[in-house]
Amino acid sequence: MARQQEPARPPARAPKSRAARRTAAVLTAALVATAPALTAAPPAAAEAEGADTLTIAASQPVDSFSPFLAQRLISTSIHRLAYDYLTNYDPRTNEPIPGLAESWTTSDDGLTWTYTIRDGATWSDGEPLTAEDAAWTFTTMMEDEGAATANGNFVANFESVEAVDATTLKITLKEPQATMLALDVPIVPKHIWKDVGDYSSFDNDEFPVVGSGPFVITGHKPNQSITLEANEDYWRDPPKFDRLVFRYMPERDAQVEALRAGEVSFVSGLTPAQADALKGTENITVNTASGKRFQGFTINPGARTQDGEEFGDGHPALEDRVLRRAIMRAIDKDEIVESVYGGYAEAAGGYVPARYDTYHWTPDASQRLDFDPDAANEMLDEAGYERGGNGVRVSPGGDPLKLRMHVHNDRPDYVAMGKLLVERLADIGIEVDNRTVDPGVLSDALYSGEYDLIFTGWTVNPDPDYVLGIHTCGALPTEPGTMRSDAYFCDKDYDRLYEQQLAAYDDPEGRAATVKKMQEILYEEAVVNVLTYADTLEAYRSDQIASIQVQPDPGGNIWGQDGHWSWSSAVPAADSRAGAAVSPWALAGLGAVVLVALGGGVYLLRRRAATAGDRE
Repeated sequence: MARQQEPARPPARAPKSRAARRTAAVLTAALVATAPALTAAPPAAAEAEGADTLTIAASQPVDSFSPFLAQRLISTSIHRLAYDYLTNYDPRTNEPIPGLAESWTTSDDGLTWTYTIRDGATWSDGEPLTAEDAAWTFTTMMEDEGAATANGNFVANFESVEAVDATTLKITLKEPQATMLALDVPIVPKHIWKDVGDYSSFDNDEFPVVGSGPFVITGHKPNQSITLEANEDYWRDPPKFDRLVFRYMPERDAQVEALRAGEVSFVSGLTPAQADALKGTENITVNTASGKRFQGFTINPGARTQDGEEFGDGHPALEDRVLRRAIMRAIDKDEIVESVYGGYAEAAGGYVPARYDTYHWTPDASQRLDFDPDAANEMLDEAGYERGGNGVRVSPGGDPLKLRMHVHNDRPDYVAMGKLLVERLADIGIEVDNRTVDPGVLSDALYSGEYDLIFTGWTVNPDPDYVLGIHTCGALPTEPGTMRSDAYFCDKDYDRLYEQQLAAYDDPEGRAATVKKMQEILYEEAVVNVLTYADTLEAYRSDQIASIQVQPDPGGNIWGQDGHWSWSSAVPAADSRAGAAVSPWALAGLGAVVLVALGGGVYLLRRRAATAGDRE
């Protein structure tokens, strides 16, 4: 018998006009007045010009508005706002909840998943959203390599996808798959996309962009701003802000000054010094959350395609695992935590941040590549890396250990870490050419294989399948420039474990154990090297935003959520007296059945790889 899964879900909302929502806010205020034991409304904020526009400072330009291509975090975050997914993630717990799919059933063998698509959902152009749109999205990714660029791993195990009728979607798998409630794939409108000629080049930049999420992308000024307007007909409760503007500001100090001046509503990626300076500032709230991203670097072990064609010019000595492990023993992660992050970070072990305790792994005492330059020097001495007269070691093959290191120039923490690595690697006889460059230059070096060390960072979703998948042999490029990963890593044991965890749909404990073994391989091979899990430091104008949802709650982040909850829930300060600041969870006690559904975010980085993008 099939297992029926119907988690609690919020009711679909009838479309409301802005005026109707204002009326609803007043009625809410009346309810609060009769129930003071719930949540008291805060003092009214001053009416500000443009109070219904929420402006978000963005340090990263969008790479593509196509859900099939987008890889950067800002792009995938915007897609969370503009499109719906089959399932989402609870804003409080990160657990899967219904999205476009109201419910689902699974066959006993785990090979057939049947989703009931909610009736009445529409695209922003008024066309009905049906199971046919979802079937077309997944099938196109299965059949077209260009459409699989960002999220192809999600469908690699799909046998077929069928719209049985307007509200029934059936997905048949080749093997059982544990990620069927974490398919972080934006569903796109078939009637818009079916006539696209080349999915690998179409950027979806004809505005307004037709979507189904709480906001509609309405404009883009390259390297200046991206504008989204509230979707008044969204099936959940529509957003309370009329407009979101992502303003491109690459300089972090400029972002902070714009926040102080009230020119932007929100900034993320604060340095510890900036966060500390903003604490206690009038009308500014600083949010500190445990890190869902990791920061690190990858080592080029030799760039190659899936069929073994070598390319690029990585240092040949880096093919030696002994050298890679010695590099890790030369780096003091605790020093990075204190000197770079001011204590707002955790020294990393495994690939999955400690925030996700189910999958988080740490090496035991016998495995740890802890900071020990004496041990690192001994390793290199024994492996035949002799020091030259200038103190720089030479490989057994006769190549001086002079390595190029590419670092993002838009990340102050990465710039600071890069300087530390130059010093620490010099202590073991490795000379580093520290190339602090524009992210585009860094990406070009990665895809051409013309680097030795390169900084990276990924957002990890509640389900880690995506970020694990980017290090399978199948993530290697089919030809130079097409890779889904940020490292030329390929290990048969890792691939075997990847398939094993993916198939463990009915064994969560066994799956978690397998995921930890995969992280152990990454750690031991020292190609993909995680340094820290930095806290998320962000701030917003409390005279512009009365309240905003964090994820998870409490203690979670605002930017880069697994879903759209932060921006779709944000309440303009001018609305707070009208009751908008009252917790929707509290209203349930008065008979208003409200569930702020959690936003999808498993940035299962399938190449992005996607999620999230998540890639830096």
